[in-house]
Amino acid sequence: MSAKKTSITMILLYLAVYLSPLVVAPFSQSLVITASTVAYILGAGLMIYLYFKDKQPTMIEKEGKLSSPVFILLLGVSGILIAIFLQAIVMGIQTAITNTEPSSENTESIISIIVDNKLFILATVIGGPIMEEFVFRRSLTELFTFEKTGFWLAALISSALFSIIHFDGNFFVYFFLGLFFAILYKMTGKIWTSIISHCGMNTLVVVVQLIVHYGIIELPK
Repeated sequence: MSAKKTSITMILLYLAVYLSPLVVAPFSQSLVITASTVAYILGAGLMIYLYFKDKQPTMIEKEGKLSSPVFILLLGVSGILIAIFLQAIVMGIQTAITNTEPSSENTESIISIIVDNKLFILATVIGGPIMEEFVFRRSLTELFTFEKTGFWLAALISSALFSIIHFDGNFFVYFFLGLFFAILYKMTGKIWTSIISHCGMNTLVVVVQLIVHYGIIELPK
């Protein structure tokens, strides 16, 4: 299977997982959350399987220069803190321009779900980020990378779509995070770099939000 065919397959799989809660929507909310969690984990697992099954590298993977495991790990781990810092900067600029309190409906909704159903944390910090990296960084950049336009146009398009899919009013926050993860992917030519950063960032955000929620620490007002 070619890299482009694998990319299309992953996108279709992502859409199937993304829409899967609709199948059990008529039933209880608890069942919907459980089904979503299972679907996200299975979806991530299937994408990893497709990745290793498909021996054809994408155009970005062919050009990756810092592809050693050491660089992948270093860039992936350091990318966690850079992503958090980037998020804070963009959110701060957005707040200054719009004169509104910084908030993320997406994050607040996820934390609310996790509080009621602890299993959903697996979808948030593992299944979701892995699928998003395979789809938005690897698959979409492969499909939108052309000889004349190269990486950057593809990265901009995939980052815009990444932001739109989160639809919580913080377009530029998700856009620049998506662009940052795409750059990490390009630097090493290995999707694991951005996966480490994305999973790590989500984990850190969820842990901090849960600590605040349960009153273990209080943020200054």
